[in-house]
Amino acid sequence: MATMTKTATPVREQAKNGMTRPPSRVTVGKHITVRDLADRMVRSPIDLIKVLMQFGIMAPIDQALDHDTAAIVGEELGVTIIWPEVQAAEMEEDEEDQEVSVVADTRPKERIFVQNILAGETNKDMAERPPVVAVLGHVDHGKTTLLDRIRKTKVVDTEAGGITQHTGAYQVDVDGRKITFLDTPGHEAFTAMRARGAQVTDVVVLVVAADDGIMPQTREAINHAKAAGVQIVVAINKVDRPNANIERVMEELAQAGLQPEAWGGDTITVPVSALRGTGVDDLLANILVVAELEQYSANPKGRCVGTVIEAELDKYRGVTATLLVQNGTLKQGDAILVGPTWGRIKAMFDYEGKPIKKAEPSTPVVVLGLQEVPAAGEVFERVKDDRTARTIAAERQEVIDRAHQESDIRPQVSLEDLFARIEGGETETLNLIVRADVQGTLGPIMHSLQELANDEIGVKILHAAIGDINESDVMLAEASDAIIIGFGVGVDKAAQSRAEQSKVEIRHYNIIYKMIEDIELALTGMLEPIFEQVVIGHAEVRQLFRVRRGGLIAGCMVLDGIIKRNAGARLLRNKEEIATSTIATLKRFSEDVSEVRSGFECGLHLGGINTDLVEGDIIEVLEKRQVR
Repeated sequence: MATMTKTATPVREQAKNGMTRPPSRVTVGKHITVRDLADRMVRSPIDLIKVLMQFGIMAPIDQALDHDTAAIVGEELGVTIIWPEVQAAEMEEDEEDQEVSVVADTRPKERIFVQNILAGETNKDMAERPPVVAVLGHVDHGKTTLLDRIRKTKVVDTEAGGITQHTGAYQVDVDGRKITFLDTPGHEAFTAMRARGAQVTDVVVLVVAADDGIMPQTREAINHAKAAGVQIVVAINKVDRPNANIERVMEELAQAGLQPEAWGGDTITVPVSALRGTGVDDLLANILVVAELEQYSANPKGRCVGTVIEAELDKYRGVTATLLVQNGTLKQGDAILVGPTWGRIKAMFDYEGKPIKKAEPSTPVVVLGLQEVPAAGEVFERVKDDRTARTIAAERQEVIDRAHQESDIRPQVSLEDLFARIEGGETETLNLIVRADVQGTLGPIMHSLQELANDEIGVKILHAAIGDINESDVMLAEASDAIIIGFGVGVDKAAQSRAEQSKVEIRHYNIIYKMIEDIELALTGMLEPIFEQVVIGHAEVRQLFRVRRGGLIAGCMVLDGIIKRNAGARLLRNKEEIATSTIATLKRFSEDVSEVRSGFECGLHLGGINTDLVEGDIIEVLEKRQVR
């Protein structure tokens, strides 16, 4: 798990309650708002909001915080949060079987992450845990072969075309110390887990072929790992090949922002041959060095939480899920809650398929007993009993269903609302993903964008590449709250669909100065949204009725889409536009209605048109929508 950087926070100029320095301890009740907590800590509410945002919580100033969240904020700002009732209850609990009540996950995109739970653990119970490592890189550069060598198995021989088809988790023993490896199918899965709120990886091993160098997928993997804020160790693979060129790879790494240690930087590079086993021991030793420096730890006696690595429905065993325990100790028989589903662990196996009774932090396990198949990246947590798990799972499902009905998806950052976020202290960096048609254009675009940074907000380019915008770009934008800039490029269908679902903004440009102008205006709060008329339906006039007060009423059949009252309308005859108007009246039989859908009849009156309609005319209905 990546180490969070603490925020340097200024103290309020005017201290309250006679204090000239912030207090070291603050007592709070069962809940407290961000504003009230800031007042007691003698800090600006914006300072607290920034800390909450680091952990993925978008909380307004009047948001009520529970004790755990307040404690996490306090620890980040160097203040101990005291809640007498909680402390008294904790003293009465048996330390080995400690349970913490779990609330319904009413904000799927803003859940309290596992990092927050770790941050709330007491130092006396913290213990060293194995580092969790993901192996990323360009296709066919040897990721799975390297894991094969490390695990001394032949997974690659059982997979179609030698390409990893699934996500797994494994542990290896190195001189009595363990390392957990996530065998991911690529940085897309790595980032998809982040987008769901899971940050499970401590170290990324970036595999680069010595005879091939850095490729487009390698650059994507670097950018995804950097956005996640994890340590990167580079394995320069295939050094045994005659055309291997380690120096060229080192130079390309430096150009990509990974300055090798041998060149005075801080990126560990290890020459290896996964096929022959050369250098693999050095790679593992360097991973353990990183772990020792970062001091990865968790509380085996604390609240048991972790992340789903993969899950499937087995026709013989039912729902099977690979879980990574990140805090506490998971035991056979425990009731666990995973998003909107739950279960009691009937059986538990290690990565080799051997039955086990318990699993401590950084241990991957396969469990049986969940009611439904959870999504990869979902956070699981142990709860008191089946009844508690069932109740909370039902509450969460109800919240999710209601959110789907209301289409209440948390919007990603957009250029239109960027200035408001800056003013509210919600963001200090504009994250961008840039795609251009040719390399000669990409360089000037990146340079121009980076020059737009000012004292109030920075501009960070998470990823820049040539070619159309793809789904990997959208996933990175989801996980990092970024905007995608496309210059002279298209968007593939999968990326467009995902962007619409997750509300990621994609902006297209063909002129550099227009792109720069839009972002400058956004940074100053002057960028206006752009609207256009969108066709939402067609109706055919079947019969005409003249009424005393209503004018001419057209009896119509809705051919496609939807007809809405007060929407704009174009009157078409033989595919030519005759007039424009609005739908002033819309009826189904004698009832006034707001809309009529495809396949139904309706009666409508076009405002200002009384004599021009004839049977067979087509009414094209328009709606104004924001396109940027």
